[in-house]
Amino acid sequence: MVKSPAPEGETLREIAARHGRAYDTLRTVWSRHPDWPDPLGRRGRSYVYDPAAVDKVIADHFARDTVELEPRRLYTARQIAQLTGISANTIRADQAKTRADGTPRWPAPDDTSGPANRWYGKTIKNTVATRRSYGDKKTS
Repeated sequence: MVKSPAPEGETLREIAARHGRAYDTLRTVWSRHPDWPDPLGRRGRSYVYDPAAVDKVIADHFARDTVELEPRRLYTARQIAQLTGISANTIRADQAKTRADGTPRWPAPDDTSGPANRWYGKTIKNTVATRRSYGDKKTS
């Protein structure tokens, strides 16, 4: 019997590693989205997917927009809410919450000297980049 070559593409584990996300997130959430591409075939026991088609679905539905902030400027929770879409109440609440690994969901303020806590743009950008996205970005 002639063995056919493995189809080109990426498995869910490879996609998760490339996008810096948990494999379980891809397996149980992202790959179940109606727009997720059909598999090209199998490699061993894993399905493989077209990387370009996968990247399009991720960009359209799961990726956060990048935030343009001045790295050394201080921003209040209210200003962060206006720029990122994450509410000021969520920022305040997430300061007290931790992830499963024990790290805080939102970092401590970089400056507490005034009437409002403030964070540097660099801190906000790093936090938003690693923050998971909730729900689908597109509205019907």
